[in-house]
Amino acid sequence: MDMIEAKHLSRAFGKAHRPWAKQSPDALRAVDDVSLRVAAGEIYGLVGPDGAGKTTFIRLLCNAIRADAGEATIAGYSAARQPELARAQIGYLSQRFSLYEELTVLENLRFFAEVRGLPAQEWKPRCHEILAFVGLDEFGSRRAKLLSGGMKQKLGLAAALVHRPRVLLLDEPTTGVDPLTRQDFWQLIIRLVSDAEHGVAVLVSTPYMDEASRCGRIGLLHHGHLLTEGTPTQLRATLQGRVLELAGTPLRALRRIAEQDVGVEDVQMFGDRLHLRVKPGAGDDVISRLRAPAAPLQVTRLRSVPPQLEDVFIALTAEVAAMPTTEGK
Repeated sequence: MDMIEAKHLSRAFGKAHRPWAKQSPDALRAVDDVSLRVAAGEIYGLVGPDGAGKTTFIRLLCNAIRADAGEATIAGYSAARQPELARAQIGYLSQRFSLYEELTVLENLRFFAEVRGLPAQEWKPRCHEILAFVGLDEFGSRRAKLLSGGMKQKLGLAAALVHRPRVLLLDEPTTGVDPLTRQDFWQLIIRLVSDAEHGVAVLVSTPYMDEASRCGRIGLLHHGHLLTEGTPTQLRATLQGRVLELAGTPLRALRRIAEQDVGVEDVQMFGDRLHLRVKPGAGDDVISRLRAPAAPLQVTRLRSVPPQLEDVFIALTAEVAAMPTTEGK
C-alpha cells in the first residue's frame, strides 16, 4: 500500500503570490508539478542541492503550507481535506533540533507523547522502548541542551516515532553530524523499515549521494522539478559505459585537454582524479586520444568506471540547462 502519494504538487513564492490566481513572473516556483509514491516498508530518498525544493515539498506533505495545485495523500488521508487525520499518521524530523533544551530527554518524549494523545499507561513504556531503540536509554535524565549534535538528532527521531507513525518524513536529518553518527542514524532507519510489524514508509531528503544510495528508490529534485526517479542501480545504469576516470599530472592541464576532446561532454573533479562523461559509444575513442599526451603531461590512469549517482545528477542537470526556453512565447 502507498503510504505517501503526491499528485502534481506545486507551490510558488513571491511578492504577488496568490494561490487562486496565475503566478506573477517574479514568483519562485519552489515545487513544480511533482508526483511520487512511497510504499509501506520503503525508504525513498529525495535528493538535490540546497534550494532544490526538498523542504518545501515535505512541508506540503505535512500541510504546513498549502499547495497551489495538486494534492497529497498520507496513509489514505488527504493532507488538504483531512489534515488532522493525515498529520496523525506522520512522524516528522526537521533539519534543526527543535525540542525543549531545558527539559530532560525523557521529559521531551513525554511531552510529545501526551501532545499526540498517548495516555500515561501507554506513553511510559513506549518512551523507554523508543529510547532503547535509538540508543539513548542511559540518558533519559540528561537535559537536552547537554546532548551532542548526533544525540539531539536521535532524540528528535525518538520524538517523531513515539506515537508509532505510519509515515516518517526526515528533512536532511544528518546535516552537521559526524560520519559515525550518520552511519548509526541510517542503521536505525533501516531497522525501522525492516520491521514488518510496523510497515513504516520513510521519505528522507538529503544532499548527500552516499546517503541516497542507501534508499530503495531515489528522486532527483532540481529547481523544484523531479528530474527522474528509480532505484540507485537503475539510475546509475543510464550512464553505463559513459564515465571515464582520469588521473595524472598536472591534473589541471589534463582537464583542459579532456574538455577540448570532441567525445567528452563534461569533466568533473573527483578528489585527486577526473570523471569524464563521454558521448554514447565514444569511450574507446576518447581513451585512445587521451592515453598519451605530450610531455610533460603524464596519464597514470585512464579507464572506464561504473557511474556514480553524482555523475547521473550532473548529467541530468546539464540536460535541463541545455533545453531551449519558452519564456516570453
